[in-house]
Amino acid sequence: MAHARSPHRRHHRGAPRPGGLLARLVLVGCLVAAPVLVACGAADDGSAGAPADDSSAATAGPASPSSPSSGSSGSSGAATSPGETLGAWAADPEHAVDRPAPLEAALVAADLLVTTSQPLDAAAVARVRAVPGVRLVERVSRAQALVEDRTLDLLAVDPARYRRFTPAASAQSQVVWNRVAGGEIAVRPALRRRLPADDEGWLRLGNRTDSPRVHVGAYAPQVAGVDAVVNEAWVDDLEMTRGNALLVAVAPRTSPQSVRRAVTRAAGSDAAVEILGPDLPVGAAQTAVVVGTVGEAVGRFTYTVLGGGRIAPDPAWVAAHIRTETVPILGSVTCNNAIFPQLRAALTEIVDLGLASEIHPGEYAGCYYPRFIAGTTSLSNHSFGLALDLNVPGNQRGTVGEMDRTVVAVFEKWGFTWGGDWAFTDPMHFEMNRVVNPG
Repeated sequence: MAHARSPHRRHHRGAPRPGGLLARLVLVGCLVAAPVLVACGAADDGSAGAPADDSSAATAGPASPSSPSSGSSGSSGAATSPGETLGAWAADPEHAVDRPAPLEAALVAADLLVTTSQPLDAAAVARVRAVPGVRLVERVSRAQALVEDRTLDLLAVDPARYRRFTPAASAQSQVVWNRVAGGEIAVRPALRRRLPADDEGWLRLGNRTDSPRVHVGAYAPQVAGVDAVVNEAWVDDLEMTRGNALLVAVAPRTSPQSVRRAVTRAAGSDAAVEILGPDLPVGAAQTAVVVGTVGEAVGRFTYTVLGGGRIAPDPAWVAAHIRTETVPILGSVTCNNAIFPQLRAALTEIVDLGLASEIHPGEYAGCYYPRFIAGTTSLSNHSFGLALDLNVPGNQRGTVGEMDRTVVAVFEKWGFTWGGDWAFTDPMHFEMNRVVNPG
């Protein structure tokens, strides 16, 4: 299928070379080449190699060959020179855009995040920009990517413009935004040990075996509530909706609360407007736009934060997507409408194979229970009713588990991912990762 390309994207093609990435290292100012590079001015507490915290920027793995071996981290790169090919410096030329020039604009805080299910046109952007009290607006693309058992809140951005919304340690690090421009992903540091990047730093965005892989180029603080960013050349391959979100900065002495209603009206009836901050306040309305094959099974997912890790999905979404049905072996289960045909097919085949005794109905822990993953604000796939936990006592996280491997193979045949294959195993967990029509 043909994809529309970003106007910033050049047409120098070439596949990423993971092996070549490991052979190249960079030192930028006081940043030292290491798996985690803490920003200048961070305390030396002997914790090199531990995850960087959210007040620091760090590069992950090696940089491109044109990254300088010395110089200031605030001006260590330059915009792509006329005639320069992206393959000369980009980790992933197929997803590279022009490198940003060194940052000169003043930093601003993102106070509101507007999200819609469709692209925001120029008229809507202009209306939001014209709201009294709004200082700056930046259009981005937003989606939630499924990575093992969590959703990753992802933005596709213009690195040159987006960087000024991030904390200073990130915004002023030229190497971070060169990496993003070169096709790599920048991830907030707290996720460094929670995401299943492989030994060479490649992360699969999605739970299918053919989901796109992106190289982790930096661990760097992002806008509040955002887990990771890529450049705009990734929008089509990640099945994101281009330009469906706005970052909004309000003027000095203006509160986000005071303009939220006007911004919502200006953006249109489909818009959800979130006030950004370090924590999600109880009662806050949030919106998730899930990408990938199962995105259609979720649609637009709007929910309210309840506290204690719980959420309340929009009742209209629940009415349209969640129901209770009877399936073989387990009996009555409550799940997403979309999961039932292939769940029923998988369980029927397991019965036909004489393996029904390998699934224990009394140890079934549910399918639909809307919540965040414990200790995070990342949505679990259980929030969408697209995952189920089986034989819980003998299949705890971090273990090989006791799940019969033929049962696993049947579930995989019918479009499910098994958590036992994850970097941090969860062998009780099966989740829908593609649509399979039983015919």
